[in-house]
Amino acid sequence: MTHRTSSESGQAAPIYITMVAGLLFLALAFFAVGQAGATRNDAQAAADAAALAAAQESRDLFRDGLLGGLLDPEFLDDVFNGQPVGTGNGCQAAARFADQNGADVLPGECQQLSDGRWGFRVGARSQEPMGDSVLPGTEDEYAEARATAIVEPRCGFTPAEDEPPPPADGDEPENPDDAEPASPGTLACDGGLIWDIDPEQLDLLPDMADLFSVRLAQD
Repeated sequence: MTHRTSSESGQAAPIYITMVAGLLFLALAFFAVGQAGATRNDAQAAADAAALAAAQESRDLFRDGLLGGLLDPEFLDDVFNGQPVGTGNGCQAAARFADQNGADVLPGECQQLSDGRWGFRVGARSQEPMGDSVLPGTEDEYAEARATAIVEPRCGFTPAEDEPPPPADGDEPENPDDAEPASPGTLACDGGLIWDIDPEQLDLLPDMADLFSVRLAQD
């Protein structure tokens, strides 16, 4: 009886060791998959941050152009009621933010959108590989991700009624060169911001973040 029990125990030991080894391998494999997923998530976060930074930089660079056209109702109508397209290049900001998130912008993959939207599409690659693991070939693999961010108006433009009243009887018509510049209209923005554009106080232009929002979007 004792001999049989010892024999059975001896036969079970290799099976037990094999099962434990298999479970350990599976655990390491799951860890490797999780590590790879975390690296991909980090790369996606870096791409998101880089695309948002590029769009924000382009939006902020548009301030001078906006100031230059604030007295032109047609320009303002295009910008706030149409589809504005800023020309500022935000790719330097994209590279900085990608680096801060442990990634690099892929060569040639920070580009302004060409589909009528104002924004950027950025591709990023993790600076560190996935590392050694039980999965062959992952030690030299880098995670890549791409993201698109766009700029959209937060305001609507309403032009002012610019018809001057007719001169009273006996009054000389006003010389247009002597007339003070008239307001082109009003900006009504999200959050209740109302700005009557005053030609004498153009320096009171609201912050660009109050005028335009930046968000991630689908390609």
